[in-house]
Amino acid sequence: MLEMDRLERQLVNLPLLQDPSSYIPDTMDLTEDAVAREYWLFCFEEALEGVVKRAIASQPDLPQTRERAEKFSQKYRHKLQTLRHQPFAYGSLTVRSLLDTREHCLNEFNFPDPYSKIKQRENDMALKYFQKAVKSLESLSWEQRQFALVKGLLAGNVFDWGAKAISDVLETNAGFGFEEAKRKLQERPWLVDSYNQWLERLKGPPHKCALFFVDNSGIDIILGVFPFVRELLCRGTEVVLASNSGPALNDVTYSELQILTERIAAMDTVIQTGIKEERLILVQSGSSSPCLDLSRLDKTLATVVRERHTDLVIIEGMGRAIHTNYYATLRCESLKLAVIKNSWLAERLGGVLFSVVFKYEEPPKYQEETHQ
Repeated sequence: MLEMDRLERQLVNLPLLQDPSSYIPDTMDLTEDAVAREYWLFCFEEALEGVVKRAIASQPDLPQTRERAEKFSQKYRHKLQTLRHQPFAYGSLTVRSLLDTREHCLNEFNFPDPYSKIKQRENDMALKYFQKAVKSLESLSWEQRQFALVKGLLAGNVFDWGAKAISDVLETNAGFGFEEAKRKLQERPWLVDSYNQWLERLKGPPHKCALFFVDNSGIDIILGVFPFVRELLCRGTEVVLASNSGPALNDVTYSELQILTERIAAMDTVIQTGIKEERLILVQSGSSSPCLDLSRLDKTLATVVRERHTDLVIIEGMGRAIHTNYYATLRCESLKLAVIKNSWLAERLGGVLFSVVFKYEEPPKYQEETHQ
């Protein structure tokens, strides 16, 4: 276990896990799958140059930035090379452990948040379009709006600096925006497509409380997640937004989300009222990883989930919903959604780059009751 994950706060199970004793966060065990292992080790090695570049750019005024970045690169590359020959060298080997080890090495050489400037710039840009996005959603019929909201969530999830297919585009095309991302998405039927079941569910009574594990900063959180949250609030559902306690890639952190929510509330009465009435609350997940381990969550989050009788869990993004939790079973309804921004993984899952996973699941007991 990495020290960076050993936060001061107590970490516990998500109370809604179907069976905590059999829960395994990771979808793929790279110690057992040689083809996958070779691919992901190559992938992380190939991405290293870009990470170093961003680390240097994030600290233009600090001493020995270049030297520290070079030391980070050497250390992480050495770990990757060791894993090629000894997959068990550092315990379990998964995409999550490779991501977390990279974050750990960055922290060790004093690069706690290499994406801070990128996140700030993308947040400022996305905020300018928030009201326009909400206005265009409000002009749609109810059914059209539900689809547009889901499509917005998925398009927002394209903006992930952790995926090379995307970081290359964002590096070279500063104008790549929300509408372009929507056009990149796979047409329906999606690779995993439970949208019709989700739509039917929305015609029923509102959920009491939704717990939403959010992903990236910028367009993702502002133009994807917040309009979706707004709709849930309008339906009468309380919303708990769970974000990382510390930085990882361009994922939004708890402290950043507090500021963003205030800025959005200042221009939107639904969000403002939600906060004022404590129907929209923010919690930290207890994690500083791009992935998600539902057995190691901040104790406060677990308490809120229980107190609010949460009956819907939404997990967004490749790290949290594909690399981890794809097979996780919960005791309530869940939505797992992501855009596959990696060609090899898309092929592995039977799709192509920018394939969509939209997985709505009912708990086993609920399924039995509703289908009798």
